[in-house]
Amino acid sequence: MANDEVHGPVNTGRRRFLTATTAVVGAVGAGFAAVPFIKSWNPSERAKQAGAPVSVDISALQEGQQLSGIAWRGQPIFIAKRSKEMLAQLPKMDALVADPKSANTDQQPKYAQNEHRSIKPEILVLVGVCTHLGCAPDFVPEIKPEPFDPDWKGGYFCPCHKSRYDLAGRVYKSMPAPANLPVPPYRFADDNTIVIGEDPQGAA
Repeated sequence: MANDEVHGPVNTGRRRFLTATTAVVGAVGAGFAAVPFIKSWNPSERAKQAGAPVSVDISALQEGQQLSGIAWRGQPIFIAKRSKEMLAQLPKMDALVADPKSANTDQQPKYAQNEHRSIKPEILVLVGVCTHLGCAPDFVPEIKPEPFDPDWKGGYFCPCHKSRYDLAGRVYKSMPAPANLPVPPYRFADDNTIVIGEDPQGAA
């Protein structure tokens, strides 16, 4: 008996179907195998959240007070409301602080490179990390003698190594801290809402 008679006639249509099906299944399998690898190119959800803008309601913030407990990119954010008396102290501090004109452009955006280091004079927004060794400075807004400074004009005091900053976050001369407290990028969504992590529209 002939060999092709033993196995029967070749069904070319069925062969083409099986070949195509195998190719499709193989492609799908390769796609599933690639998914974890492709996903590894994307930032994790935690990473997205760490850099995401943060909206803060400041409607209850009173003069001489500071909002804390805010975090952006894993760093504490301070938002303080300064009175006219506090703002009046800033020009008087120029001779006492190391960088009175905020010449170190790494420490604040261009729109906060002014006397009050802020968009609105009364609202101060800072990264609450001492530029010495990363401690959290205390907000001491009262203009009155303090144990660490008998001529205190209000500002920030770091209890770790005694660095002092004025009410614009500018570091005093001859302090362990080498630079002013940073101002993060921020904008006003409205009069009562600040968005940390976004520049104002049209800001350079």
